Amino acid sequence: MERSERMLYHQIHPLKLAVDWTTAFTSLWFFWRHEWLTGLIILFVPSIIVTAFLVSYADLTKLRGSAFGRYIGIYMTRLMQMIRFAGMFIMVLGAWYHSSFTIVAGLVVILLAWMRGLLWPAAAGT
Repeated sequence: MERSERMLYHQIHPLKLAVDWTTAFTSLWFFWRHEWLTGLIILFVPSIIVTAFLVSYADLTKLRGSAFGRYIGIYMTRLMQMIRFAGMFIMVLGAWYHSSFTIVAGLVVILLAWMRGLLWPAAAGT
Protein backbone atom coordinates (compact mmCIF):
# COMPACT_ATOMS: atom_id res chain seq x y z
CA MET A 1 0.00 0.00 0.00
CA GLU A 2 1.41 3.38 -1.01
CA ARG A 3 1.84 6.20 1.49
CA SER A 4 -1.01 8.22 -0.06
CA GLU A 5 -3.34 5.25 0.45
CA ARG A 6 -2.11 4.80 4.03
CA MET A 7 -2.80 8.49 4.67
CA LEU A 8 -6.35 8.02 3.40
CA TYR A 9 -7.26 4.74 5.08
CA HIS A 10 -5.72 5.48 8.48
CA GLN A 11 -8.51 8.06 8.89
CA ILE A 12 -11.05 5.27 9.43
CA HIS A 13 -9.00 3.22 11.86
CA PRO A 14 -10.97 2.94 15.13
CA LEU A 15 -8.04 4.32 17.16
CA LYS A 16 -7.74 7.36 14.88
CA LEU A 17 -11.47 8.03 14.97
CA ALA A 18 -11.58 7.71 18.77
CA VAL A 19 -8.59 10.02 19.26
CA ASP A 20 -9.83 12.64 16.80
CA TRP A 21 -13.38 12.82 18.17
CA THR A 22 -12.24 12.78 21.81
CA THR A 23 -9.56 15.43 21.38
CA ALA A 24 -11.81 17.61 19.22
CA PHE A 25 -14.51 17.88 21.85
CA THR A 26 -12.03 18.08 24.74
CA SER A 27 -10.17 20.93 23.06
CA LEU A 28 -13.40 22.91 22.70
CA TRP A 29 -13.55 23.24 26.48
CA PHE A 30 -10.17 24.95 26.49
CA PHE A 31 -11.01 27.19 23.54
CA TRP A 32 -14.23 28.16 25.35
CA ARG A 33 -12.06 29.24 28.30
CA HIS A 34 -9.68 31.09 25.91
CA GLU A 35 -6.81 28.75 26.72
CA TRP A 36 -5.75 28.61 23.09
CA LEU A 37 -2.35 26.94 23.55
CA THR A 38 -3.77 24.06 25.59
CA GLY A 39 -6.64 23.77 23.11
CA LEU A 40 -4.26 23.58 20.16
CA ILE A 41 -2.03 21.02 21.87
CA ILE A 42 -4.98 18.80 22.73
CA LEU A 43 -6.49 19.20 19.27
CA PHE A 44 -3.37 18.39 17.25
CA VAL A 45 -0.65 16.55 19.17
CA PRO A 46 -2.44 13.24 19.95
CA SER A 47 -3.81 13.11 16.41
CA ILE A 48 -0.37 13.65 14.87
CA ILE A 49 1.14 10.94 17.07
CA VAL A 50 -1.59 8.43 16.22
CA THR A 51 -1.35 9.30 12.52
CA ALA A 52 2.43 8.76 12.52
CA PHE A 53 2.02 5.41 14.27
CA LEU A 54 -0.81 4.12 12.07
CA VAL A 55 0.72 5.26 8.78
CA SER A 56 4.08 3.73 9.72
CA TYR A 57 3.08 0.49 11.42
CA ALA A 58 -0.60 -0.45 11.13
CA ASP A 59 -1.91 -3.02 8.67
CA LEU A 60 -4.59 -1.01 6.89
CA THR A 61 -5.39 -3.53 4.14
CA LYS A 62 -8.49 -4.85 5.93
CA LEU A 63 -9.78 -1.31 6.34
CA ARG A 64 -9.19 -0.59 2.64
CA GLY A 65 -11.19 -3.70 1.69
CA SER A 66 -14.06 -3.00 4.06
CA ALA A 67 -17.31 -1.35 2.98
CA PHE A 68 -16.26 1.80 4.84
CA GLY A 69 -12.84 1.66 3.17
CA ARG A 70 -14.39 1.38 -0.30
CA TYR A 71 -16.68 4.31 0.55
CA ILE A 72 -13.75 6.44 1.75
CA GLY A 73 -11.72 5.51 -1.33
CA ILE A 74 -14.43 6.98 -3.55
CA TYR A 75 -15.78 9.93 -1.58
CA MET A 76 -13.10 11.16 0.86
CA THR A 77 -11.27 13.44 -1.54
CA ARG A 78 -8.76 16.10 -0.50
CA LEU A 79 -11.57 18.64 -0.79
CA MET A 80 -13.75 16.68 1.64
CA GLN A 81 -10.81 16.43 4.04
CA MET A 82 -10.36 20.21 3.85
CA ILE A 83 -14.07 20.71 4.45
CA ARG A 84 -13.87 18.49 7.53
CA PHE A 85 -10.95 20.58 8.79
CA ALA A 86 -12.92 23.77 8.09
CA GLY A 87 -15.79 22.34 10.12
CA MET A 88 -13.45 21.86 13.08
CA PHE A 89 -12.21 25.43 12.66
CA ILE A 90 -15.84 26.62 12.77
CA MET A 91 -16.34 24.63 15.97
CA VAL A 92 -13.23 26.22 17.52
CA LEU A 93 -14.49 29.69 16.61
CA GLY A 94 -17.84 28.80 18.14
CA ALA A 95 -16.18 27.74 21.37
CA TRP A 96 -13.98 30.84 21.44
CA TYR A 97 -16.97 33.14 21.01
CA HIS A 98 -19.25 31.04 23.25
CA SER A 99 -21.66 30.26 20.44
CA SER A 100 -23.25 26.83 20.79
CA PHE A 101 -25.01 27.37 17.48
CA THR A 102 -21.67 27.85 15.70
CA ILE A 103 -20.22 24.75 17.35
CA VAL A 104 -23.19 22.71 16.12
CA ALA A 105 -22.87 24.30 12.65
CA GLY A 106 -19.23 23.20 12.49
CA LEU A 107 -20.20 19.69 13.55
CA VAL A 108 -22.82 19.60 10.80
CA VAL A 109 -20.17 20.61 8.24
CA ILE A 110 -17.94 17.74 9.41
CA LEU A 111 -20.77 15.21 9.32
CA LEU A 112 -21.87 16.35 5.86
CA ALA A 113 -18.32 15.87 4.58
CA TRP A 114 -18.27 12.34 6.01
CA MET A 115 -21.72 11.58 4.54
CA ARG A 116 -21.13 13.14 1.14
CA GLY A 117 -21.41 9.84 -0.72
CA LEU A 118 -24.64 8.93 1.00
CA LEU A 119 -26.25 12.29 0.30
CA TRP A 120 -24.82 12.99 -3.18
CA PRO A 121 -23.65 9.65 -4.64
CA ALA A 122 -23.62 10.96 -8.22
CA ALA A 123 -20.84 13.38 -7.28
CA ALA A 124 -18.24 10.59 -6.98
CA GLY A 125 -14.70 11.66 -7.70
CA THR A 126 -15.46 15.37 -7.88
